[in-house]
Amino acid sequence: MTGEHEGRENLSSETKDLERARQSLIEELEAINWYQERVEVIKNPELKKVLEHNRDEEKEHAAMLIEIIRKLDKTQDKVFEEHD
Repeated sequence: MTGEHEGRENLSSETKDLERARQSLIEELEAINWYQERVEVIKNPELKKVLEHNRDEEKEHAAMLIEIIRKLDKTQDKVFEEHD
């Protein structure tokens, strides 16, 4: 996780929680990519279906994290609403 730049002990619990949420989002997006790559090369239809399901579950997790990040970071929420 980040936070090593300033020392974790110097960070508020709110900043630490937001970092955890952002890092979790990064991990969910990576998982989506990994599942997608596997789906594209898998020949076994039964396995492919399971991996597609898993990929889509990760998408749900990512959406949930974006939702909580928007609640915790009002500036980020505003950018989501107003971006070009």
